[in-house]
Amino acid sequence: MSESNTPPLHPSIVAMVALAANIASNHPKQGLCQVDRLKGYGVAREHIDSVIEIARHIRDEAAQALDAQFDAAYAECMNPARPAIKPDPFANIAVKEAGGACCTPTATGKSCC
Repeated sequence: MSESNTPPLHPSIVAMVALAANIASNHPKQGLCQVDRLKGYGVAREHIDSVIEIARHIRDEAAQALDAQFDAAYAECMNPARPAIKPDPFANIAVKEAGGACCTPTATGKSCC
């Protein structure tokens, strides 16, 4: 590693990131020790609440996407076998939707992007 002149992250930022990661990943400890640290650093409850809301939103979006992916695979494997047809090389080209957002906002309108 090379030396850097960049100062280390403030411990409150590290605690916020750790809190969000714990919540979003469904960690059994849920990031409660980070909440104690953040309170000790004087971080406003509203900021902690925002981190919690955004992390839960991301976690819930990921779960919904996984459920949809599972449901599609399950439906596919439960369908009867179809006759083999020559594959269309253009059938699996992704099409980008215009105007789509990278994520949806939380219930109170906070962006996770």
